[in-house]
Formats: sequence, structure tokens, C-alpha cells
Amino acid sequence: MSVSEASIATFRDIHARFNAAISRFDCGKWCAPLNDGEPVCCSTKQAIPIVQRNEYKVLRQRTDMWHKFKPFDAASREVATDLHASCLAIECRGARHCERENRTLACRAFPFFPYFPRQGNFVGLAFYWTFADRCWVMSHLEVVKRDFVAEFCQAYELLFADDADERQAFREQSAAMRRVYTRWKKPIPVIGREGGYLSVVPGTGELRAAKVSEFERHGPYVSAEAYREAVAAHQAAAAEEMTIELVLDP
Repeated sequence: MSVSEASIATFRDIHARFNAAISRFDCGKWCAPLNDGEPVCCSTKQAIPIVQRNEYKVLRQRTDMWHKFKPFDAASREVATDLHASCLAIECRGARHCERENRTLACRAFPFFPYFPRQGNFVGLAFYWTFADRCWVMSHLEVVKRDFVAEFCQAYELLFADDADERQAFREQSAAMRRVYTRWKKPIPVIGREGGYLSVVPGTGELRAAKVSEFERHGPYVSAEAYREAVAAHQAAAAEEMTIELVLDP
């Protein structure tokens, strides 16, 4: 966890340079039907944005879209309180009221983080694997645009130049992912910053060239049929819950 903080000027520069859409698709339309109509990355029930305080200052100077996050259960309280003093958890008004130019770096980058091999520098984009069963993009890395990858890499290099502890934090995140995938005996998929795809060999951490077709799909996104069944089941459960509420409170 970072013990320093990038400057206000750095965050302004990052926001100005990192605006590319992740794909030509609105990926939120794929996950929202399974998340009560909200994209996974835009719901604090799924993912709570964490920012450095200087980034929050930049955003607050431009918009009233953001406010400090208010925990709603024990798990969210733990996330909001287990932070370094330079960071805080925040929340926006939701996807329907998004101001794309005023998104946080975390919003712009999700579901990816900079991947560092055991020895070496930032080689590409890995994803936050705990969201793999909920985020459509993680099962369709082929849709990620090259201009998104380029702007992602430029943004994080700007951050690392001003805050070396952030580089170390992502080295540790990368190491944590290697441990998890080694236990699972699965390769880590990486979008290469210079083009193409890479696969991280479980156990050794070796980087190999890969094809996107080799990468695993997850949860309801393993096939079109699985997705249709998951959406139907979610809609049926929501309808049943609404019926119960009407019975209890007519």
C-alpha cells in the first residue's frame, strides 16, 4: 500500500491523457443484467473505488459527482477503514450519471492493473481476478483496444514517475496473482503493452507469447448459452423477490 502520494499536477495530467474507451462495445451492457441493472465496475456493492487524496482534490475541483464512501456492511467498512492515510474510498452517483471526463484513474483502468514479472519492468495489463465471474471483459480480452492499452500504460508510467511506492504496490499485486494462479495451476493472461498477448506460466512465472483464444472464460461468460441462462435465472429471482415484497407489503 502506498505511503507517499502523487501530486495534484500528475493526476490532472493523467486524467487529460487517459480517456480511451476500453472497447468499441459498451461492456456494461453485458454485466449489468446480472447485477440489478448496474455495471459491476460502477456499483460499490461490487467494487469500491480507492483514490489518493490528491486525486480526490482534483475531482472535487471539477465536479460534485464524487463523495466519500459510506460503508453499508462489515466488509465495506473494512475496505474503507483499512487504508493508508494518503488514500480514501469514494463513491459516485452511479452509471446513469457518469461524467466520463471526471472518472478516477481506477475507473478508467478497471478491470486491469499493471503487471510486473518476477524480474523486470511493467510488461502489460493483468486483471483483478476476483471479478472474473462478474466482468465480461475478462472473458473477452480480444475486445480491448490498442489505444486503451497505450493510454493505460502512459497513465501508470506518469504515476510511477511521481510515486515510486505505487510501482511497488503493483509489483506486490502481480506477485499475489502469481501465487493464486500457481495454486490453481493456471496461466495468467496478460495483454502485452507492446502488442499481442502473454501468458505467465504457473510456478515459474515465465512469460510466453500467447493467443487470446487460449485464455479461459469465466462464470456466465463461458458461452452464449450460459450467459442467456444466467440472465434468465437472475430475472426470475428478481421477479420472485418483487412478488414476495408485494405480498408482505401490499
